[in-house]
Amino acid sequence: MPFITTRDGTEIFYKDWGPKDARPIVFHHGWPLSADDWDAQMMFFLAEGFRVIAHDRRGHGRSTQTDTGNEMDTYAADVIELAAALDLRDAVHVGHSTGGGEVAHYVARAEAGRVARAVLIGAVPPIMVKSDANPGGLPIEVFDSFRNQTATNRAQFFRDVASGPFYGFNREGADVKPAVIDNWWRQGMMGGAKAHYDCIKAFSETDFTDDLKKIDVPVLLLHGEDDQIVPIADSALLGIKLLKHGTIKTYPGLPHGMATTHADVINADLLAFIRG
Repeated sequence: MPFITTRDGTEIFYKDWGPKDARPIVFHHGWPLSADDWDAQMMFFLAEGFRVIAHDRRGHGRSTQTDTGNEMDTYAADVIELAAALDLRDAVHVGHSTGGGEVAHYVARAEAGRVARAVLIGAVPPIMVKSDANPGGLPIEVFDSFRNQTATNRAQFFRDVASGPFYGFNREGADVKPAVIDNWWRQGMMGGAKAHYDCIKAFSETDFTDDLKKIDVPVLLLHGEDDQIVPIADSALLGIKLLKHGTIKTYPGLPHGMATTHADVINADLLAFIRG
């Protein structure tokens, strides 16, 4: 399996499919998943002639189960090393949820010429946790509960998240897909509990406001209006106001995991933006 080794000795697993001279699209997964969460997008864009890349964030999936560096500065630094190792230029970076925060943090720091466009899907920026400066955020107690459940019984917690709010399977009349739940759980349990625990702080408390303001490339925000994990009112609807070249598209009734449940819809909109 392909890996890069970062400066601190962490091995980062990645997939790199398609012609190496084709336009690269880099996919950044959410918590607590892996590159496998992008299967529907990787296969679609590979068939469209793109070079598709996805990595397992440190501590997640097949990458080293790190007990340090599980925060956004290091996540972005890992992507900088990955982009250099693969010599990615004029790439499109697509991030979901926590991966959207990683994309924002990376693109704001990327070497000139590395990034052409960015897409944030159900993404955590600007900042999730409630504070005096962010009164619409989620209370810290929500994330404390995440931490407690991750530390004490993440196997059950991950099952509950996947079978409920992540894909909207808790909504009346939902088309519940047990294999999708199983695949989410499989990916989550591949990673390290310590890294997953630390990442909760990274995705909930990192303030991406300055990152969004700094980004100079076109950015597309896609967000489900029934996102129960990253509520739209305190994320995409605020983030679009901070971007210099931002476009937003929202989807009535769609959940946080819409790139899986409605891959055909999301892939078509991604393709239009990337080719546009």
